[in-house]
Amino acid sequence: MASAYTPGLTVSGDIIVRRTRRLPIKGDVLVKVGDEVGPTQVVAQAMLPGVLQTIKITEKLGIEPQDVAALLKVKPGDAIQKDQLIAEGKKLFGFFKAPTVTSEHTGTLESISEVTGHLLIREPSIPVDIKAYVKGKIAEILPQEGVIVETRCAMIQGIFGVGGERVGTIRVAVADATKVLEASDILDSDKGKILVGGSAFTYDAIVKASAVGVTGLIAGGVKDSDLTKFLGFEIGVAITGQELINLTLMVTEGFGYLNMAERTFALLKSLEGQNSSINGATQIRAGVIRPEILVPLASDAKSVNTAADAFELKQGTSIRVIREPYFGQLGTVTELPAQLVVLESGTEVRVLRAKLVSGEEVTVPRANVEIMASN
Repeated sequence: MASAYTPGLTVSGDIIVRRTRRLPIKGDVLVKVGDEVGPTQVVAQAMLPGVLQTIKITEKLGIEPQDVAALLKVKPGDAIQKDQLIAEGKKLFGFFKAPTVTSEHTGTLESISEVTGHLLIREPSIPVDIKAYVKGKIAEILPQEGVIVETRCAMIQGIFGVGGERVGTIRVAVADATKVLEASDILDSDKGKILVGGSAFTYDAIVKASAVGVTGLIAGGVKDSDLTKFLGFEIGVAITGQELINLTLMVTEGFGYLNMAERTFALLKSLEGQNSSINGATQIRAGVIRPEILVPLASDAKSVNTAADAFELKQGTSIRVIREPYFGQLGTVTELPAQLVVLESGTEVRVLRAKLVSGEEVTVPRANVEIMASN
């Protein structure tokens, strides 16, 4: 039977995934291979050098640079506290009080400039922590850089998202996959939860969710105008996930009001009440990154998808069309013709035949579909 391999969206109730957790600079790894970790556990840490601050002793005391050293009360390497006396001048004519200089910063005296007489104080280092993000075990150590966390989980990838990594408990807030998540569906008790809608979440729902302290929202779609209004700017083509917002948004189908795929909704419904990790980071160009929600499974769960099975395009594979005229529609592959087909543009491409959920049989380029890997 004909088959091929292609990237696609994963919607799976049982799959093993690995996530690399890497520091931005060299640091220390705090765990070892085989350790069980929770999503909020710090697995690696680095220290960013503090800001270098300048204290102009010469100007403050009205002296020459070469006279600074004799008037200092501290030396290079000393710990300095804010408002600490660091230099004292000489009494004027033996009667007037000697001028003094106190530190405006807390840190360590790094050096004294022989040319300017200025003191350079390095503020305390800033810790950078990398958390595990998802419950699992440490599969590999990246020395001085980070770790790879492996987890067995239910996994749902979306088309688009904003907001970074967060952890919360899933609550399905609507009756079915066709319902719009409204502000009235959000409760004060939803703080820290990931809410599941149907065809979309409204602007008012996003605002209320943010005010309540909801961790994330998931639905089939969202109006781009509502998203822009909430963010205060239009999303560009670069990677998302770094937005300064207090919740993560993820859509599974696209922009607009689009019913969530029934099996995606059903899977989320089956996971209600479970702790999960969500990340809205999205990149649609080279090095594709998809938003995702991961729900760890019990260690004694049964079957597991392999990566190959998850992304194999063959007869019976569930797909979503990602180009017009069938954009957003789901279907099942019925045939993978071996011969190339010439499109109206004159380009020769490989195609597939699929039966859409509506019952219509269509022929589309293989590049125009994404696999909906599930089990």
